[in-house]
Amino acid sequence: MHISHSQLKHLETVIGQMTRFDRPADAVLSAYFREHNKLGGADRHLIAETAFGALRRLIQLRALIAPEKATPRRLALVALMKFNKLNVKELTEATSAGEREWLGGIKGKALEDSLEIRAELPQWVIERLGEQEPAAVEALGQGLMSMAPLDLRVNTLKMKREELLDRLNAEGILCEATPYSPIGIRLKEKPALSKHELFKAGVFEVQDEGSQLLGLITGARRGEMVVDFCAGAGGKTLLLGAQMASSGRLYAFDVSEKRLANFKPRQARSGLSNVHPQLLSHENDAKVKRLAGKADRVLVDAPCSGLGTLRRNPDLKFRQSPESVAELNAKQTSILASAARLVKQGGRLVYATCSLLPQENQGIVEAFLAEHADFRLVKIDAVLAEQKIPLQCGDYLELKPHWHNTDGFFAAVLERSAS
Repeated sequence: MHISHSQLKHLETVIGQMTRFDRPADAVLSAYFREHNKLGGADRHLIAETAFGALRRLIQLRALIAPEKATPRRLALVALMKFNKLNVKELTEATSAGEREWLGGIKGKALEDSLEIRAELPQWVIERLGEQEPAAVEALGQGLMSMAPLDLRVNTLKMKREELLDRLNAEGILCEATPYSPIGIRLKEKPALSKHELFKAGVFEVQDEGSQLLGLITGARRGEMVVDFCAGAGGKTLLLGAQMASSGRLYAFDVSEKRLANFKPRQARSGLSNVHPQLLSHENDAKVKRLAGKADRVLVDAPCSGLGTLRRNPDLKFRQSPESVAELNAKQTSILASAARLVKQGGRLVYATCSLLPQENQGIVEAFLAEHADFRLVKIDAVLAEQKIPLQCGDYLELKPHWHNTDGFFAAVLERSAS
């Protein structure tokens, strides 16, 4: 494979825009491809895979090049050589003689041995991961550098998992059942599915297996009143609605009008009739107060640093900071306290994040329990057994990419006393 001058130029521009870290990397890429809509599929694939590969290993790339010399062009060239396994000869058309000589020197250069470089995690993240052995941090970091699989959630109102597995495999879309979620399917490759007839018919949604488990441990049942407190684009809302067999009342709360608007076509495809999306101005909105003490189950998938999703969003480790995490902690504390007011006696509250940091996870839950004597922690192993999920984690659900091949997730199940 030979890289052309124009391919390198596109890649250099995209990496330059992504490494400003002023907006999400996937938004940068989408905007760039819209602007350059004549780019072919092969070029798009090369640009996307190489740019995201460079972000995944940016700490290592900068260390190889020397941070002050790590221009977008140099990052692109070293990423092509190191991760796309191209040799200097294959870069001849796009480079100068001086660049090729420089690349030859980089090729055999060894990285310095530091945990930050081996784990590909900023020092501030390593410090906040808590009392973990260096080997454990490195294993986690390596897992976060891997490629995430493509998982589907079966809409059990419309089809059984086994039937969908048979249909997809018969079409040549190779897949298997997910190991933990009883309603999940993992694809061997990553085909485009948005135009697939079964997707358009609401038979399945794209959803990471870990995200499916967060919905499942909420344990929603037929006829209950359930609240998805931070519904976002509604992936877990749809799962809860299916668990409830489209009965009872399911509220989807969010403070973003855009996210709720994106949820509407998904809700329509799903066939659910029990979902009530509600736009909130903030977590203490009057709409929340009206439901005080009435909900059987409340799911709080709290806004968080998103560091558990680094396989998909590698830019987050550079876009987040100790200051942004501290701000999120205040928001998480406030949202959890507000959501708790909705839970009826004997009802359950699930607090979840896609973060790996104890400050956003156990720390928030322990502080909440210290202030709310009427709530107790339900050990997650008992909840997983209730849902027939073959997994043991102890007190909390803690999912890690290198252990479970899911995004990094945390969840705690809290129960309000019956009197």
